[in-house]
Amino acid sequence: SQAPFLPPTALFFPKTLFFPPEQRMVLLACGPYTTSDSGAFEPLADLVAAIAHSRPDVCILFGPFVDAKHEEVESCQLLGSFATVFKLCLKTIIEGTRSAGSRLVLVPSLRDAHHDPVYPQPPFQCPELPREDKAVPNPSPGPIFTQKIP
Repeated sequence: SQAPFLPPTALFFPKTLFFPPEQRMVLLACGPYTTSDSGAFEPLADLVAAIAHSRPDVCILFGPFVDAKHEEVESCQLLGSFATVFKLCLKTIIEGTRSAGSRLVLVPSLRDAHHDPVYPQPPFQCPELPREDKAVPNPSPGPIFTQKIP
């Protein structure tokens, strides 16, 4: 037997708002967060500075954070393991955005060298991520905002 047909609104649109209707600033950024000719994270540092300056309510950051297609990753010229480089990247993001008061949402990419290259992807395992921030799967099956944004 076939499953009953559900209209698109039943699948994708919540019945209640997940955050107050006031104006909110959401910043979206997509990796890689390095330049093509360097494994250094200068673009990430610029992004963190922009977040600290503009103080968005939510920052949704899409991978890749450690890009599997980067020349230095492909040739294994990094100074640490993929997981170590990701943790350093994550530390830079958390410490650099803490003063802005922004909530972080991290979304993996299939090109993240340190993460499972399967689809759908599970969320990152980030015990160092503050409680108010989230790591979500790719694709994210539901709304990201389930609590009121302060």
